[in-house]
Amino acid sequence: MKAALRRLRGLLRKEFLQIWRDPSALAIAFLLPAALLLLFGYGVSLDARRVPLALVIQHPDGFAASFTARFARSPFFRPRTVLSIQAAERALAARQVGGIVWLPGDFTRRAMASGNSPIGVIVDGVDANNARIVEGYVEQVWANWLASRARAAGSTAALPLDIEPRVRFNPAVSSRDYLVPGLIGVIMTLTGALLTALVIAREWERGTMEALMVTRVRVREILLAKLLPYFLLGLGGMAASVAIAVTLFGVPLRGSLLVLAGASSLFLLAALGMGLLISGVARNQFVAGQIAIITTFLPAFILSGFVFDIRSMPAAVQLLTRLVAARYLVAILQSLFLAGNVWPVILPNAAALAVMAAIFLGLARIIARKRLD
Repeated sequence: MKAALRRLRGLLRKEFLQIWRDPSALAIAFLLPAALLLLFGYGVSLDARRVPLALVIQHPDGFAASFTARFARSPFFRPRTVLSIQAAERALAARQVGGIVWLPGDFTRRAMASGNSPIGVIVDGVDANNARIVEGYVEQVWANWLASRARAAGSTAALPLDIEPRVRFNPAVSSRDYLVPGLIGVIMTLTGALLTALVIAREWERGTMEALMVTRVRVREILLAKLLPYFLLGLGGMAASVAIAVTLFGVPLRGSLLVLAGASSLFLLAALGMGLLISGVARNQFVAGQIAIITTFLPAFILSGFVFDIRSMPAAVQLLTRLVAARYLVAILQSLFLAGNVWPVILPNAAALAVMAAIFLGLARIIARKRLD
């Protein structure tokens, strides 16, 4: 037992010295998550703001101007007046505007006669999500204008319902508050796998792994010595990512830091287990890096629920997402950041991460035994 502890202590000292002398591991643990978080945090957004909008007013007057002025005051639109619907459609086809609001010639007459008047709305549907958002914004402007006209006339708006929306967990309806926590999970999937896959592949290339094989060091001691230092580096990278999310992007953290640390630890064990598994298959840094990106980052980006809602996917794809560890971490992070300690969300996802960590580490141990013994 004492001899095993001495060997493990020596291996850990070797790993920490290697990390200190070769800063690539530190770059993967800290610089890569920060760079990706800044890039995606500022570059990825589902909010439609300052959408260029073409206003076609066939008979300009004060009544029509009171309606179109609301678009100029809205933070969601950047309106401009176009003389004809043909010119507006050409601008839409050229992607110069994202939508068209068309007030026909009898707009004022029909509005004064019946209190309501139809308007034409044409939206660029190339981006279906953006089209739905723009359509909703236009409808909201229209409903607010009708309500204000009704109040000015001393009556009620010609609307079937009086809706008072209340948004829970994300009152500002900011896509950044939703995306950044999930983005942390996606990024840590890549960095966790790369930390072990590249470093161990580098040892195979340099021949230092063969030198360990001829010593009395056991396979489990080598794996444990590889796991512990990079586990600590991964926790450091996770802490830095959370700090960036809270301080720079202003995402609220409503849950417990202890729960966050526990979930992150389970996830890192699974991610590092994937890295050990990759390193057991690929002994070349380039091959290990490519495998890590293809098998960890891409599935996490597409199938984790970070951007695309899993419930809207086909049943077969939903079943496939259960094999992606990032799916469970993303669900936990989004809950902890936006809603707090929601245990019906946290506990089953944490249990899934624990099972995946055990599976990946067990497979890594089996492959290592076949390759190193």
